[in-house]
Amino acid sequence: MSRHWRPLFLLQVFFCIILLFPPPLASSSKRHAVVLLQVKNSELEDTNGVLNDWLLSASDAPCNWTGISCDSLTGDVISINFTGFGISGKFPADFCRIETLRSLNISDNNFRGEILPEALSICSHLYSLDLSSNYFVGGLPELRTDFANLTSLVLALNNFSGEIPTSYGSRLPKLEVLSLFSNLLNGSIPGFLSNLTELIRLEIAFNPYQPSLIPAEIGRLTKLQNLWLWNSNLHGSIPESIGNLISLTNLDLSENRLTGKIPESIGALTAVTQIELFGNQLSGVIPNIFANLTSLVNFDASQNNLTGKIPESLTALTLESLNLNDNYLEGEIPENLALNAKLYELKLFNNSLSGSLPQNFGLNSVLVEFDVSGNLLEGPLPPNLCFKKKLLKLDLFNNKFTGRIPQSYGECTSLNYVRIFNNELSGVIPVGFWSLPNLTMIELKNNKLEGSIPPTLSNSGGMVKLLISDNRFSGELPDELCQLQELVEMDISRNQFSGELPSCITKLKNLQKFNARGNVIKGRIPSKVNTWTDLTELNLSDNQLSGEIPNELGALPVLTYLDLSHNYLSGKIPAELTKLKLNSFNLSNNRLQGRVPPGFDKEFFVSGLMGNPDLCSPDLKQIPPCSKKKPASIYLVAVLSALAAVLLGSFIWLLIKSKKLFACGSKSKKSWKITSFQRVVFDEKEILASLTRDNLIATGGSGQVYRINLKNGQVVAVKRLWEANRGPESEEVFQSEVETLGKIRHGNIVKLLFSCSDDNSRVLVYEYMENGSLGDVLHGEKGGVLLDWPRRFKIAKGAAQGLAYLHHDCVPSIVHRDVKSNNILLDEEFWPKVADFGLAKTLKNNADDGVQEASQIAGSYGYIAPEYAYTLKITEKSDVYSFGVVLLELITGKRPIDPSFGENKDIVKWVNEIALSSSSSEEENGDGFADLNQLIDPRLNPSTCNEEEIKLLLNVAFQCVSSLPINRPSMRRVIELFKDHSRSRSK
Repeated sequence: MSRHWRPLFLLQVFFCIILLFPPPLASSSKRHAVVLLQVKNSELEDTNGVLNDWLLSASDAPCNWTGISCDSLTGDVISINFTGFGISGKFPADFCRIETLRSLNISDNNFRGEILPEALSICSHLYSLDLSSNYFVGGLPELRTDFANLTSLVLALNNFSGEIPTSYGSRLPKLEVLSLFSNLLNGSIPGFLSNLTELIRLEIAFNPYQPSLIPAEIGRLTKLQNLWLWNSNLHGSIPESIGNLISLTNLDLSENRLTGKIPESIGALTAVTQIELFGNQLSGVIPNIFANLTSLVNFDASQNNLTGKIPESLTALTLESLNLNDNYLEGEIPENLALNAKLYELKLFNNSLSGSLPQNFGLNSVLVEFDVSGNLLEGPLPPNLCFKKKLLKLDLFNNKFTGRIPQSYGECTSLNYVRIFNNELSGVIPVGFWSLPNLTMIELKNNKLEGSIPPTLSNSGGMVKLLISDNRFSGELPDELCQLQELVEMDISRNQFSGELPSCITKLKNLQKFNARGNVIKGRIPSKVNTWTDLTELNLSDNQLSGEIPNELGALPVLTYLDLSHNYLSGKIPAELTKLKLNSFNLSNNRLQGRVPPGFDKEFFVSGLMGNPDLCSPDLKQIPPCSKKKPASIYLVAVLSALAAVLLGSFIWLLIKSKKLFACGSKSKKSWKITSFQRVVFDEKEILASLTRDNLIATGGSGQVYRINLKNGQVVAVKRLWEANRGPESEEVFQSEVETLGKIRHGNIVKLLFSCSDDNSRVLVYEYMENGSLGDVLHGEKGGVLLDWPRRFKIAKGAAQGLAYLHHDCVPSIVHRDVKSNNILLDEEFWPKVADFGLAKTLKNNADDGVQEASQIAGSYGYIAPEYAYTLKITEKSDVYSFGVVLLELITGKRPIDPSFGENKDIVKWVNEIALSSSSSEEENGDGFADLNQLIDPRLNPSTCNEEEIKLLLNVAFQCVSSLPINRPSMRRVIELFKDHSRSRSK
């Protein structure tokens, strides 16, 4: 080797050594550590101390720091991952000053504020950027330079708004993942996204876009595997070019407004495993093009307007889930569907399918959920539906099935939800069917079933609903029935049950509805009914009950429906019953006697008192007057005795209660806790000292409400929740109210001022609303006369704004779960504010489908959405239904449940029937309402009414109370309808 080449050779050896044996901490690593610490100390709020190990003392710093990853050869920082660390601050763009950084993930934290384009430009060298599940606002940041290496951009689950910037279609040449779902993007879906030809995942669902078309150029994205456009306000048809997405495994276009036919080009998606088209307005037949889709396992085209037969090329696939419910399909169910070995979910309900069910159903499939309700199916039930012992949910109602319930159903120990009502089934139910250990709901009403309820029913200890009315069941009710401690609703009406009601039935402490009407039950009504603290409806009419009506019924805090008519009950009507706030009352056709108690001497109660010839009343013309036979001295002694007893009881009550009330404010009590949510100029001692009988204004299921005039002149409303032993959910109600109202501020949400709690008391202090609740003003003694139409319309708009704030502006969303007129409060100018958040629930961002399960039914009778009553699913659409009922109250002036509607009708059914009859009459005026006078509250002054506003409210109400949640508008859409009306009037 010449001398000339020797130095060059030595230099090459030196660099090889450097590469093979790098120094322990390179200078670049030191620079990176300085950048990391500078950002941590100046831009981040690490309240949990997750980054406490970021110290320069470590020899391998920063590669050993929490959240940091380095290149194993060079020691350069290449990745920062803060997922779920609970860190706050603005977008930490300065992390990107580390030139070797490839991945920045700060998802699931509390970062907030806007992201400026110049800040994002610093990160143009990244390969992956994930900012999801934070609180960023403003528009999506523009890209002012090419992000030449970026393959993944995840900005989902934030509060970004506006348009998708055009730069996203031109400056991301290598982008494979674009995730923008669950933001507030309100522009349109741009066609330039089809320029991102390297995309594998396009996830831009669940944004309030302007009505948009699916770009016709979508077929250019031939590498796309996941197309997620759920709930994106899409309209128009599905383009034929969708068939060009040959790599697609998931196609989700659900819950939009798509019309037209399902394109036959979908048959070219040979790699697809899931197709979701539900909740649109697609029409026509389902094309018979599925033969080559051998990878398809889930197909859902439910809630559309599809017609024709179910194609056999679809049912011949090895599907796991097939959902075609809520369409207009007809014909028979293909036999080959029963041969599928992997089918676990089948939903074909609400169609016009006919013929018999394939009798082999269940022999080959591991069925878990089987729902063919609401069709024209007939013949026997398949005997092997539970052959694999996995079946959980069985819905066969509203068909024409005949024969017996198969014996094998009584061996289906997995079953927990059964609805087979409105069929023509007969015979005795298998004994084992009554005692399945996991049953929570059994609904067999309106068949021809017979036999008795066996004692083994007690094995179904988790039963929540037992609904077997309108059959031919007989025999006595077994005492073992009382062991169903989770029972919420029991309807055994219109059967042939005999004997007495088991005295232990009052042990069913969770019971909310009990209907035993139309049997031959004898004996007395159990007296210890005060345990039924959740009971809202009691119907024991048309039996042979005797004896007196128990006084304890009057102590049931939430009972609103009471029917004891057509029995042999005797004695006086207990005065305690007047404490109940009844929507329906019927004691007619018994053997009751004596004076009608004050409180029932109103026209509303007259029909419920008739048929008792020995009753008398000095006020009701329809009831015979009371004769004066006893001398006044007897009455005087009685009155004085009663007064003495009341005074003594009140004295004892005050002694007991004063100790408990002041426990919360006592200095000797260490466990009490006070939290202020607003600036207040009073203390808890003044509040607690004022919780006296004189200030009591209302008593409800959750506690008592007081009106208190404070020394500073302020008036507040105070809710004192029942003690823990008075209500099993007292603590949960208190926490829900505090957690919800404590963190939200809105002009249409009642203000929580502060809370006070200790071991014995839970007290909540609110701003006082001078005019009470909408329910009180609308249905109370003043008869709604205070509410002219302009006030009612203002209340509707204000309440809508409050609910829209909860659903769309709170993060996470809040579902009220008890929207009703009594929970809408009115100030001195009748401005509405939504109140009572004791049942409210938050919808977590990570819920797979935006839905959560409730442990039991919550809400008020007459306001509960139909699907919530049997699925226990919590969504915003449940509140929307309840709001629709409130609108109907405002229009009609009637309560949700009113005797004038007729049996088994609520305000929704009543208004719908009038609307339908009007729309078919010769007087139809083009708006679908021939005669508004049938619906409008007669107490309204016609001169104040605005027919356009009434029609608007009625149209909105009809949309809100749609039986299908998908057809109900969001509260944001309701606000838009009000605004559209205002704009049209101003033109």
